[in-house]
Amino acid sequence: MKVFNLLLNILWLILCGLWMAIGYLIAALICFVLIVTIPFGIASLRIAGFVLWPFGRTTVEKPNAGAPSCVGNVIWLVFAGWWLALAHLVTSIPLFLSVVGIPFGWANLKLIPLSLMPLGREVVPTDEAFGGR
Repeated sequence: MKVFNLLLNILWLILCGLWMAIGYLIAALICFVLIVTIPFGIASLRIAGFVLWPFGRTTVEKPNAGAPSCVGNVIWLVFAGWWLALAHLVTSIPLFLSVVGIPFGWANLKLIPLSLMPLGREVVPTDEAFGGR
């Protein structure tokens, strides 16, 4: 399974992962410049790493995330989440048009909820997300 994940991650990186990660890095840089939004920048960097190499990993809700992450997600949605979600949507369209890219198009669409509300989630290996913890 690890070899399959490695192959998928390499193809993902070539087809769309690098460009989507750059989008998240730009969002992180903007957040770091604005000082008050540094926690959003950290979340954006976390997602950039996940978007760069997603197969074999997933996101789960943090059990201790509460109202501050909910409020933060609303702020994130207004300022950065919508255009990152739009980038995932636009990136998925040419992937769906190719036979090889269809699974990657679906993966892009699955990342839209994370791009809209990243706070209160953490990236874990897939086997830990389903009872390995």
